[in-house]
Amino acid sequence: MLIVMQSNATNEKIQKVIDFIKEKGFDAHVSKGADHTVIGAVGRKVMDKRDIELLDGVKEVIRITSPYKLISRVFKPEDTIINVNGVKFGGGFSGMIAGPCTVETYDQMDITAKLLSECGVKILRGGAFKPRTSPYSFQGLGEEGLKILREVADKYNMAVTSEVMEVSQIPLFLKYVDILQVGARNMQNFNLLKSLGEIRKPVLLKRGLSATIEEWLMSAEYLLAGGNREVILCERGIRTFEHITRNTLDISAIPVVQKISHLPIVVDPSHATGLRDKVAPMSKAAIAAGADGLIIEVHHSPETAVCDGAQSLYPEQFAELYKELKVLAKVVHKEF
Repeated sequence: MLIVMQSNATNEKIQKVIDFIKEKGFDAHVSKGADHTVIGAVGRKVMDKRDIELLDGVKEVIRITSPYKLISRVFKPEDTIINVNGVKFGGGFSGMIAGPCTVETYDQMDITAKLLSECGVKILRGGAFKPRTSPYSFQGLGEEGLKILREVADKYNMAVTSEVMEVSQIPLFLKYVDILQVGARNMQNFNLLKSLGEIRKPVLLKRGLSATIEEWLMSAEYLLAGGNREVILCERGIRTFEHITRNTLDISAIPVVQKISHLPIVVDPSHATGLRDKVAPMSKAAIAAGADGLIIEVHHSPETAVCDGAQSLYPEQFAELYKELKVLAKVVHKEF
């Protein structure tokens, strides 16, 4: 349930309500808005809301019937804005993340990062641990890949995002990465989500291959329930009967999620389509639909890429697209 405090409620009154909730065996999650402080009481027990309504400073108590609570706009009506290296996601801002699918060599990352930096990109992506369908495919460089990613990013004053695959890797990622990415295959790895809920770094949560929007949002709820409020949702296409594109990009997920949740939602047009010539039109469609950002694969030499070269843009293609997106963003009142 949600406890809405009176606009003039003091910190002491708010703390007493929090203490009362905890004594009853519930977790308390506080959201401070412009006019009111809202306290989310989350737990499996039953509590009579009248006991809370009688507490000093309480305006009203609302029961939440939806399965997701902390990610909902009922709990936090205002957009969550996440700022990473000066790049903002949410609340009228659209951020850009770009880079190759996989960290291959230092030179490969250095060349690509330099070109992206010249375009104005401030967050670099690159996989160090790769969850591949085939056990014989390139699995990534591991920690060495993270080291390269961090070193190159620091050289060009960029932040870093990379995919974490299991709980045991989290301490390693905290040393090198600014945004921890949860891939589509791990969207319902609940042990991983619980552990990531305990850290205080942004998490980019990709939608599962065949996940419904509700299942995706419930995975995000795990992160917020653990205390991590810096969560970015990522629509990356879902598996359908269509086989011409790699996946089917669900553009409708953008406005649907934005109505339900205060969390920012970005789009990955590279994995969604799997085809270089489809990345630009899908990027524009995402921004036109109100996406809070994009994560795009760019490689200085896609034809020699170890993986996903077919969906990676050439730097000159990305530079032109980025210019066009900035113009388009203004039309939909987004700051890119």
